[in-house]
Amino acid sequence: MFTENDLAQIKNRGMSVETVEQQIEQFEQGFPYLQVVKAATIRDGIMPFDQPTIDQYIHSYKEKSKHKKVVKFVPASGAATRMFKDLFAFMESYQGTEEDYHKLLEDENKRSVFDFFKHINDFAFYDDLKSAYEKTYGIGLHEAILQRKYISVLEALLTEKGLNYGNLPKGLLKFHAYKDGTARTPVEEHLVEGAAYCRDNSGNVYLHFTVSPEHKDRFEALVKEVKEVYEQRFEVTYHVSYSEQKPSTDTIAVDLDNQPFREEDGTILFRPGGHGALINNLNDLDADIVFIKNIDNVVPDHLKEETFRYKKALGGILLHYQERVFTYLKQLEEGDDVDDEFLEQVREFLENALCTVSSEVFSAMDGEEKMTYLIEKLDRPMRVCGMVKNEGEPGGGPFWATNADSSSLQIVEQAQIDMNNVEQAEIARNATHFNPVDIVCSLKDHKGKKYDLKRYVDPQAGFISKKSKDGRELKAQELPGLWNGAMSDWNTIFVEVPIITFNPVKTVNDLLRPQHQKQ
Repeated sequence: MFTENDLAQIKNRGMSVETVEQQIEQFEQGFPYLQVVKAATIRDGIMPFDQPTIDQYIHSYKEKSKHKKVVKFVPASGAATRMFKDLFAFMESYQGTEEDYHKLLEDENKRSVFDFFKHINDFAFYDDLKSAYEKTYGIGLHEAILQRKYISVLEALLTEKGLNYGNLPKGLLKFHAYKDGTARTPVEEHLVEGAAYCRDNSGNVYLHFTVSPEHKDRFEALVKEVKEVYEQRFEVTYHVSYSEQKPSTDTIAVDLDNQPFREEDGTILFRPGGHGALINNLNDLDADIVFIKNIDNVVPDHLKEETFRYKKALGGILLHYQERVFTYLKQLEEGDDVDDEFLEQVREFLENALCTVSSEVFSAMDGEEKMTYLIEKLDRPMRVCGMVKNEGEPGGGPFWATNADSSSLQIVEQAQIDMNNVEQAEIARNATHFNPVDIVCSLKDHKGKKYDLKRYVDPQAGFISKKSKDGRELKAQELPGLWNGAMSDWNTIFVEVPIITFNPVKTVNDLLRPQHQKQ
């Protein structure tokens, strides 16, 4: 199947032929659906919060995290192109006729474009756009809109003629305007957040952004420009690092006959493996605690405090349960006072706290087998995931799902569930919560040694989708998602958090929501 040139190309990407052959085999066989047992709900897989409990865990986090290295891990490589999908479509179709103008006013399908222009001065990037437009076209932005020069306005926003927002990652766009006349990007908002709940005893704050190679310089330049301002404001020292999605985590594309898809020059097409590839970036971090949050889920200062409270509370839960796990592991490994009663106590903790329900086989094991089983189940990376009530947002949700020898909590995307199976579809419909990517993790074992996170990935949890390139159809493969299959074998705790902690920006007009506007 592979030529000498192919083999050289594969090797240069840091991949093995075996890995590529395995990916092709996955195209041929497909990925199995995940068997969900039931949706995780309040007190049945999702822990509820009350205010006294939140305060208790916040205090616990403050005390126990003092001497730990805490890192904020922010996936930030995604381009903002999809944010402006409707504006790009409008640029393609608008001809400037009177009929087009009335469609803009009256057509529901054009409503988002109409709202964009109607509220254009409410965007944090308005002043930059105004300057860019006047510099390029020689007239004022307001005057241009009155003259219905909509295409040139959008060109000044989205293309290299102006701000080039359509080709930049979300992290570099101005999201929030403040009363003092400043405006902040998501990168800056994450710096502010980091100072609130990732600061160590010496005032160090560690942040890690995953970025695309073509934009890394821009991220570095922005952080260099603003870092000192926020360090002085919050009396901290920032340590900001970056990583890129490794070429070795890309996946081969195939044609509809599952043969390698070739470019016009004969080389094989490889595509990014999705955010699941970032498990490798996470694996490279040296940290005791890692907070994971998407780049676009940020709010202005006046709404941050509630977010901070829940972040610290999630951290407190993680450290509380990690302590118990470490205590049990130490006792199991040393073998002191390990009797049937203690083994049953650990099994109940595994089932009730970590929601890993062991199969009936456990009761038939002898004492030595039970110890081995419990050590294997407890000695894993741990994550605590905030879950919000489902209000119709797209994305994965919390479920109980089956493993080889138990059932456990998993974040499951709808694509992983067989919606043609009546029972599985009904379980999916009963989901009450969804995943806002609000995760805090521990990556080291009870002896302080880093886990190899790649050991805990479910390789059968990938995705296959149809795409096209140069007018030709192809099949693409995504690796198991970062918080789905890539964390399949982690110990997991789900906690309910309020919807105010989830404010993603999927379209540019989301920035007009009250959560992203000045107070």
